[in-house]
Amino acid sequence: MVGIKDVARHAGVSVGTVSNVINRPDSVAAATRERVQAAIDRLGYVRSESARQLRAGRSRIIALLVLDMTNPFFVDVATGAERAAREAGLGVMLCNSAQSPAEEAEYLGLFAEQRVRGVLVTPADTSGRTLESFGRHGIPYVFVDRTVASADACSVSLDDVQGGVLAARHLIGAGHGSLVYVSGPMQLPQCQDRHTGALAALAEEGLGPEALVHVETEQMDVAAGRDAGARLLGMSPRPSAVFCANDLLALGVLQTLFAAGVSVPGDIALVGYDDIEFAAAAAVPLTSVRQPAHRMGREAAELLIEETERGVENHDHQRIVLQPELVVRSSSLRQQR
Repeated sequence: MVGIKDVARHAGVSVGTVSNVINRPDSVAAATRERVQAAIDRLGYVRSESARQLRAGRSRIIALLVLDMTNPFFVDVATGAERAAREAGLGVMLCNSAQSPAEEAEYLGLFAEQRVRGVLVTPADTSGRTLESFGRHGIPYVFVDRTVASADACSVSLDDVQGGVLAARHLIGAGHGSLVYVSGPMQLPQCQDRHTGALAALAEEGLGPEALVHVETEQMDVAAGRDAGARLLGMSPRPSAVFCANDLLALGVLQTLFAAGVSVPGDIALVGYDDIEFAAAAAVPLTSVRQPAHRMGREAAELLIEETERGVENHDHQRIVLQPELVVRSSSLRQQR
């Protein structure tokens, strides 16, 4: 590799002059600066960021650890975080825990080894034990999309109970007296909260919990949605309204219903959650509860950057809860027949 000494020798200057050109260019005469820059360009020199970080004692990288990078929702979260980081002169290391507490722990260990500036995390381990251990390294972290009640940290999340209320209230208002809720694993707080909200909306209309049939899946992807759709087709009586815990599940359900010749919304009204880009582009445009994912990622990154710049002693942790919005499209518009 080309080093700073090679550049200095090629330009006929000292190592200190090369360092000044790289870090404090205004302190070097224009002619010398041009000669050093020409040597840098000719040799293809790239400074060692890891060495610079060791000298400075802090990294220019923040880590973002999400549950599922195949879900466009987390892509939007990452985009918001990356934009805030770039404005602060920082980079983002993006990692995927695949909803596995074990993989989450491995990545947190890697972040500690690399001494990243801070971590944005959607926790797979909702007990908080993994992050409690990570916190001993003194690296700040901020929760994104979900919180851990026992952890003393900033968070940016959504009011998922209200999101469940909006979805179920919409279907009830369209004339459906009972609903099916298709969720991912119920140990996920979001799935629990959206279920709680749906029950609350039913209670508003004097309907008991028996009016909500629960179908739980092991994953929250399109394949799991297709499997859930097959289970819906086997129900008797067949449901007239379905609320899915995310859009990927809803799109999978839609695929199965479409293949079976079941009309959406004529036979079954369908509502998803997240309002990913594909929701509006589906064969039947999908009604969905919108999460402001880009804003969520951006605000979480801003909180993390503030904490790393001001220090723990001058930073007050904040728990920001954003509000959902129901976006109504064709998949739920026709009333029950």
